Amino acid sequence: MAADYARLLVQLRSFYDFTAKVVLLVGAGGGQLLDPGVKPKKLIAIDHDREALVKFERRVAAEGMQDFVDVVCAKFEEVALSGDVVYFEFCLHEMADPMRALVHARTLAPDIVVFDHFSGSAWAFQAAEEEKVRRSAEAMERFGIRRREIFRTEQTFRDYAEFLAKLSTQGPVAIERAGQFGGDLEITIPMDCHLALL
Repeated sequence: MAADYARLLVQLRSFYDFTAKVVLLVGAGGGQLLDPGVKPKKLIAIDHDREALVKFERRVAAEGMQDFVDVVCAKFEEVALSGDVVYFEFCLHEMADPMRALVHARTLAPDIVVFDHFSGSAWAFQAAEEEKVRRSAEAMERFGIRRREIFRTEQTFRDYAEFLAKLSTQGPVAIERAGQFGGDLEITIPMDCHLALL
């Protein structure tokens, strides 16, 4: 269902080495790419959604990672911790002011890694997030990208019900756009992503 998280993890691992680093993971509630194979010295998981962090903590315990993971329930802009890298996992585009978030991230760590949707992605359009993705991409360009990789994966769904369930939290525009697939089986939407080191 949905994205090929195994492939996304391979891309992340090959792009940046988190080994033995203090990582500030922003938007940790999703925790989709958390993996015991990524071995930071310390992972500080930050999210303002307490319920999402509870789920994250359960996954950390199930993966046996609790010894090196701390959880902070706060808005990212209010965090005053330091580390080696700030890692935004599919959340920079959700920030009210992506540039402000990047400027704040630079005060916390020398490296910033962003894993997010890329402008023009069919999935970003389907999820009615194309404007958010455009804003965050522009902020990254202005901030300065040291290195970037762009690649395509897919969001796949068994049927329309599963597809609609994934998009139901994205609002009425996303739900309306999903309507063209009503009754379809085996729905596949291309998802362009990028990894950037700032």
